[in-house]
Amino acid sequence: MPAHNATSPAATPNGFGAAAVLGAGIGSVALAVMAIAADRVPALGRVLDFYQPTGPLSGVTTMGLAIWLIAWVCLHYRWRNRNVALGSIAATALILLVLGMLLTFPPVADLF
Repeated sequence: MPAHNATSPAATPNGFGAAAVLGAGIGSVALAVMAIAADRVPALGRVLDFYQPTGPLSGVTTMGLAIWLIAWVCLHYRWRNRNVALGSIAATALILLVLGMLLTFPPVADLF
């Protein structure tokens, strides 16, 4: 019977990695939604205008990064010592990343 060592897949939780992957998907969608909302709602665009030369894009990217970081940290603390269903989490993250990219593509974003 082989010896069980501390670096075997069964002994190493995958939750911290899954948190990073899903956090990226959440941040991607958040960035896209914030960009569309800032374009469509003038009051929100003014609130997100953190740096005049770039306009609302400065706030959109800052808030997108903040949402990504918050999602990553929250998921990390929830899953850090657990093994989670990495396949379904990766699939969900991929769907969110593709959705985020589509929503930032001008012909799609202009539909909203």
